[in-house]
Amino acid sequence: MARMFAFIGNRADLGARVLALHAPTLTIATEPGQPVGWGLGFYQSGEVLLRRRPIDERPSIDLSEAAENVRTDVLLGHVRRATVGALRTENTHPFRYRSWLFAQTGTIVGFEQLRDRLLESQPEFLRRNVRGDTDSEMFFYLFLSFLHDAGRLNEPHVGPDAVAQALRSSIALVDRLSAEEGHSPNRGDILVTNGEHMVAVHRNGTMAYRVLRGRHDVEELLGEETLRKTRIPSIESTRFSLIASELGSVPANWTAVEGPCIVTMTRTDDPQIEPL
Repeated sequence: MARMFAFIGNRADLGARVLALHAPTLTIATEPGQPVGWGLGFYQSGEVLLRRRPIDERPSIDLSEAAENVRTDVLLGHVRRATVGALRTENTHPFRYRSWLFAQTGTIVGFEQLRDRLLESQPEFLRRNVRGDTDSEMFFYLFLSFLHDAGRLNEPHVGPDAVAQALRSSIALVDRLSAEEGHSPNRGDILVTNGEHMVAVHRNGTMAYRVLRGRHDVEELLGEETLRKTRIPSIESTRFSLIASELGSVPANWTAVEGPCIVTMTRTDDPQIEPL
């Protein structure tokens, strides 16, 4: 199975604790003889960083361990069971272009027949950045192509409305091409961020989010004794939004996302949900 998750908040010093607190929810069990790959993308000290492991044969994958020493307020994680493309680094989510990070679940139906057409629809300067052979990476660069067509790709600050529109255009194009080959509309979820906000697409399966805010939730993150010993500045304004896809069920204190929809998360507001 796959698992995809992300958070965005306003306290880089507490980011790793957010994952550690929710490790039981985000950890997945693997099947014997069927290794998976995983990756983390995050923003730290002004840089966009990746930690990826294309093959992992452990019986369970807990990515909070890989993020234990990460200091970040925006992170995107993905555990991959290969459906298109081998288990190698170039095919391991999340994918990165400049400040953008992207991950996806599901498979583009009929991708082998559509690959060349999807590649040809992208400008050359984006096309030559495609390193692997997955449908997800191809979709990522299609999304970037629509941002480019809208004149937003080179802007330092791209708002969530522009991101949502590029995602809708990408989905519509892929679904149209799949339909021309006799396939049904595509399924699967998407997470994309530029470090300023996080945008999710939910189309099937189970997706849910949780918002952490204020003293009570920081106490849950750190523990009452640690909080008593540690001086946390601006504790009441602390905020994180955490989202996860491909969950077996909705955990306690989480809110289910009903799709198809687009979810926008920022450092300051509760998640905003709109129809896809």
